[in-house]
Amino acid sequence: MHPFHHAANQPDTPAIIMAGSGETLTYVQMEAQSNRIAHLLRGFGLVRGDTIAILMHNEIDFLPICWAAQRAGLVYVAMSTKLTADEAGYIAQDSSAKAIFCSPALAEVTVAATPTLSPAARFCTGAGAPGCTRLHDAIHNMPTTRIADESTGRDMLYSSGTTGRPKGVRGPLPEGPIDQVDALSGMVAALYQFAPGMKYLSPAPLYHAAPLRYCMSVHKFGGTVVVMEKFDPEAYLALVEKHHITHSQLVPTMFVRMLKLPEDVRTKYDLSSVKVAIHAAAPCPVDVKHAMIAWWGPVIFEYYSATEGAGFTAISPQEWLARPGSVGKSILGEIRVLDDDGNRLGPNEVGRIFFHGGGNFSYHNDPEKTASVMGEHGATFGDIGRVDEEGYLFLTDRAAFMIISGGVNVYPQEAENTLISHPEVADVAVFGIPDEVMGEAVHAVVQPRDMGRAGPDLEAELIAYVRERLSHVKCPKRIDFRAELPRHDTGKLYKRLLKDEYWAKAG
Repeated sequence: MHPFHHAANQPDTPAIIMAGSGETLTYVQMEAQSNRIAHLLRGFGLVRGDTIAILMHNEIDFLPICWAAQRAGLVYVAMSTKLTADEAGYIAQDSSAKAIFCSPALAEVTVAATPTLSPAARFCTGAGAPGCTRLHDAIHNMPTTRIADESTGRDMLYSSGTTGRPKGVRGPLPEGPIDQVDALSGMVAALYQFAPGMKYLSPAPLYHAAPLRYCMSVHKFGGTVVVMEKFDPEAYLALVEKHHITHSQLVPTMFVRMLKLPEDVRTKYDLSSVKVAIHAAAPCPVDVKHAMIAWWGPVIFEYYSATEGAGFTAISPQEWLARPGSVGKSILGEIRVLDDDGNRLGPNEVGRIFFHGGGNFSYHNDPEKTASVMGEHGATFGDIGRVDEEGYLFLTDRAAFMIISGGVNVYPQEAENTLISHPEVADVAVFGIPDEVMGEAVHAVVQPRDMGRAGPDLEAELIAYVRERLSHVKCPKRIDFRAELPRHDTGKLYKRLLKDEYWAKAG
């Protein structure tokens, strides 16, 4: 259950194939690479419990770096490639990262984000970049043998909250040998038929929790991971045929984009090798999922969880066809549904979802936020839903005002905080509105200081203002103007009234 075993038993089996370039690492090559990086990190003075950060696009070195940290007992923080220098700098500082790995195209952001790190602590892949040490030069003379003091590390991924700044989701470092069987490996073997010889297509950014953790789980089984540099619907189908893909994980937006391909394009590729296609991260419209099952067959599996890992539900295609819209039964944690007063609700009564007795976690450096989602009934992701008489969960709302755009969680408070600082803005509300392709789009309603300025020119000015300060995925695509926003005398913004109005217009 670790790549070093597969490096010994099947050295020439591809561990990683980059879909676009075809660049490949076999298991013996990935083992050597991760060992060299582990020696580099030890030589740099990093010990068990220390942290490294990763700001990289999908590329051949990403997973070996993670495996190096895993075997060196380190915490590895994978960051979104869409972050600004300020956003990345906050995470690097908050996580106490002692070294950072970056792609050449992200080197400028990395250098700006980590002014307290020396160039020797910034490692750049590929050809390297100013202000960084070229990774392959740094590891060229490092041993390919395992470090003497191996111990098990883990990821710490940042999940934004409605207060704006992201929070690191941290669990305890695992004890025991680096090849011990973990809970995720056992679960994916039982639920999704992960096994030796599997071929897994990963179409999403590796910095997300699910792509990163599932790719590493594939390596524990000795399978091959085919990594797309960027998702393209037809290219995805072609890769399934080319590599005889058996497993994959997607988000509903990808389903939509593939379903909208011309019929002759969709039917020209052989998809018969697919045994399991997993989806999560965003609600999937019932009609879209029906269409996917009709096209691919009963291979579409779904789960519901979060980066925090406090609970987990799963549903097979056969179960879903019998209960369309459900996200399944709980695999981790007892589901409890509570009303606004904290009372437990019965079957089919809608309330806030909690998982009792699930996985343990905390938000790094934020005990108050940790306490805010934990209670006597367990942990909540903030989602609303119901559980039927058989224990199947149905979600009716997602995490207060969190926006899920293309499978990416967007929290509106950051955009609101940025917009309100503009001199022309008196008040602002940011929320999600329906989008046929992305699921939801970020939208803003602004109360300008002068309604006479409301119009296309001010809209363009405000959008540009936000895009200069936040990663583009967090920025509104459109801005409407109103003379006054619905606020209570206490100052509470009734954002739900605005959001409901837009969703009602959408039908």
